[in-house]
Amino acid sequence: MTKYRAGSLDHRGSASPDLVLPWRATLAGFCASLVGLGLARFAYTPLLPAIVGARWFSAGDAAYLGAANLAGYLLGAVIASPLASHLRPRTVLRCAMLLASLAILACAWPVSFSWFFAWRLLSGAAGGTLMVLAAPTVLAHIPANRRGLASGVIFTGIGLGIAASGTLVPLLLHQGLRETWLGLGVLALSLTALAWMGWPAQAPNTAKVNDVVPRLAATHRLKGLYAQYALNAAGLVPHMIFLVDFVVRGLDRGLAAGAQYWVVFGLGAMVGPILSGHLADRIGFGTALRVAYVMQAAAVVIPAFATDAVWLIVSSFVVGAFTPGIVPLVLGRVAELLQHHAVAQRAAWGSATTGFATLQAIAAYALAFLLDRSGGDYALLFYLGAAAIALALVIDLASDAWRTQQDAQK
Repeated sequence: MTKYRAGSLDHRGSASPDLVLPWRATLAGFCASLVGLGLARFAYTPLLPAIVGARWFSAGDAAYLGAANLAGYLLGAVIASPLASHLRPRTVLRCAMLLASLAILACAWPVSFSWFFAWRLLSGAAGGTLMVLAAPTVLAHIPANRRGLASGVIFTGIGLGIAASGTLVPLLLHQGLRETWLGLGVLALSLTALAWMGWPAQAPNTAKVNDVVPRLAATHRLKGLYAQYALNAAGLVPHMIFLVDFVVRGLDRGLAAGAQYWVVFGLGAMVGPILSGHLADRIGFGTALRVAYVMQAAAVVIPAFATDAVWLIVSSFVVGAFTPGIVPLVLGRVAELLQHHAVAQRAAWGSATTGFATLQAIAAYALAFLLDRSGGDYALLFYLGAAAIALALVIDLASDAWRTQQDAQK
């Protein structure tokens, strides 16, 4: 396979640490999303009822511990770029994958609430760092005509991690809760080792191309997009954290049933990035985002009033699909709004990711608080999640109306 170095061809044919095999870099990105989000974050959801059942922590404390990962994700999103500016991105990515793996292993011992909270926070920080750095680091070394496929493969790691956690967790739980955490930790370490030599040794050249100030209209619509992306993040929280717990304890259908819906969620997440990207190629990123908001709002609210198996499967699959599937849509929309502004695009994506992580963490703690204070009113969580996504759609429509009015006044 052709080798690339910082985006340029190398025809020497000899091995060098600066050379990048595109498939190995893509595999490393896939492993990063699988470890940092698929396992370190999403494996906690099917484990939550077991943690409560084993009396490691109370239901309220266990929910707060789930939210700790999202708070850490915000921290990781904020510090990722500064870390990469002082260290090689490859070094940061390797350390983040190691940290995520160690955090999973550390959760095998519930020493105290503070101990568990700290490791869940660190696992989130590792996941946030991987989310911000992994895909851009890899895609910068992939030929332009292959970046769409590579991006889909990378984000598919999230869905595979969700599906794997939903499949493995019930099997591992037969051996014990501690053994389950240890098994997931060993898997994460194995994936870290697999990705270790696949990361590009150097960052590509980042010369500023057409780095001028974007038009006011683009800046205004970007701010609206930040708000939409953040609200979408909040709307995903009920399913991301409480779906399995809702099925197991809210509907009293058992851990096996809860895990099955989590597998459906994971299957949706596996195909979501590819399907959303294909949709955007056909109808445009802006229109695809609106379709996504409508579908998500409808899917998130379903468990509040329809708990039949068929409806829960639809809800789990659609929300699972857009959990990673919303990412390429927003990335594409940023690129549409900031055409010919390469540096501005990178800054905008950083702002969008930080906003996403911020509101998601706030929503996680707020919903955990509401669930505890309401005596287990899960329907309230799903209603609020759907309302947040509906508000994102309203902001998008209002932003478009503002642009139309500005154009009419010219």
